[in-house]
Amino acid sequence: MLLELILDGFGNEEDYNCAEKIFYGANKAYNMGLSKQTLKLVGGFGGGMFIGDKCGAVVASIMVISNFVNDSVAHQSPKLKRLVLEFQERYTAKNDSTMCKPLKENFSTAEFGCLNIIADAARILDEMVERENLC
Repeated sequence: MLLELILDGFGNEEDYNCAEKIFYGANKAYNMGLSKQTLKLVGGFGGGMFIGDKCGAVVASIMVISNFVNDSVAHQSPKLKRLVLEFQERYTAKNDSTMCKPLKENFSTAEFGCLNIIADAARILDEMVERENLC
């Protein structure tokens, strides 16, 4: 699903950032049907919001989960909270952080950039989407 797209170079030609690769890729992989205008909302989250803060791949993954689970008001959805917390816990367990700056320092390479960071988010998201029958 999403992981396969990411590993096949989805978004490289378009020069998508980490958040765009996850969000645009999820739209395609999970048939979310989001408009081009909606997809553009994720752009500013790449590179940890351009300052190395929360990883854009993590933020975009949470946006995907929210799209599937949040019916109306987020704080009234125990399932949304459970899945968002689970995603972050699993990502942190694998990478020791959800923050862009340390992730880039530890896992980004000159040859592949942030591919491993993005792939980890895609892998966890795929597993959760499948397990929870979100799409």
